Amino acid sequence: MQKAPIPNNEEARMEALHRLAILDTEPEERFDVLTREAVLKLKVPMSMVSILDSDREWFKSCIGYDKKEGSRAVSFCGHALLATNIFIVEDTLKDERFRDNPMVVGEPFIRFYAGVALFDHKTRQPIGVFCVKDTKPRKLSTEEIGIIIDLADKAEKELNK
Repeated sequence: MQKAPIPNNEEARMEALHRLAILDTEPEERFDVLTREAVLKLKVPMSMVSILDSDREWFKSCIGYDKKEGSRAVSFCGHALLATNIFIVEDTLKDERFRDNPMVVGEPFIRFYAGVALFDHKTRQPIGVFCVKDTKPRKLSTEEIGIIIDLADKAEKELNK
């Protein structure tokens, strides 16, 4: 398994994240409506607005998974955080970075992942990821990719309000 990379500008990223004061806040409907929409439109079992702290991924909104946070090192979102576009893993078992990941070989048995980094508008630092996950491999259509990008854009705007 390849651990999630740490960006070169991690200190500046963490400053931007803490300035937003979003970590460990209560769930909010304005985010839950977006993750619910992703699950319904894309027919996936899981969707999250994931915020990446120094050593954990914390879920501001989470549909289809009963945990509130996880280890950043094993998170798919830790990889997506540094992607310049949508980050897609069509089949985790065929990807060397993830095939032995604890989230793949154990609960929730992730086989597909797609995520888009969310940025702080003031500094343009990545602070989180809007993502969808499935327990079976899949390919996204152009329309489905557009849906994820649009929902991520809405989540980013909400984070920056």
